[in-house]
Amino acid sequence: MKITQMTKDISNNRPMTDEEELRRGIELLFFAYRDFLSDSDAVLEKHRFGRAHHRVIYFVGRYPHLNVGQLLSILKITKQSLARVLKKLIETGFIVQKTSSHDHRQRLLELTEKGLKLEQQLWETQRRRIEKAYQHSPEAVDGYCKTLLGMVNETDRDRIVEYGLNPGHSLHILKRR
Repeated sequence: MKITQMTKDISNNRPMTDEEELRRGIELLFFAYRDFLSDSDAVLEKHRFGRAHHRVIYFVGRYPHLNVGQLLSILKITKQSLARVLKKLIETGFIVQKTSSHDHRQRLLELTEKGLKLEQQLWETQRRRIEKAYQHSPEAVDGYCKTLLGMVNETDRDRIVEYGLNPGHSLHILKRR
């Protein structure tokens, strides 16, 4: 199924009526989330980092020169929370902050060589787990993506679908509210 069809199908709002099936899905999501993060948690622990550090490393690695405002928009956290996490990542040499040549008020974020190595290590742990899951049921990948997209707040869903269709314009799309 194409990503453009996902939003159409999601908007049908067909509720599942079997409570036991819903509970089973929720439990599986909890277990999958726990195990999905377990490998990367072990890597992060070596650096005394948590999941917030991981999210920052991921998005700064994915979008070099991301500015702090864009990162706040993507993560939907407070400036104080981000400042605490960024401070530690900068102090420990995983991220550098540079002033934008276009707007001296903007701080652009970039992974250092050390940060790139950590991001790659974290990426590999999660890539392997998702890849293995996809191999168990390749025909279900579209349904899985559709389900995840259906769990995203409606206000963000369209911009995430647009991001999937236009990854080259990702920062512009992701920063919109």
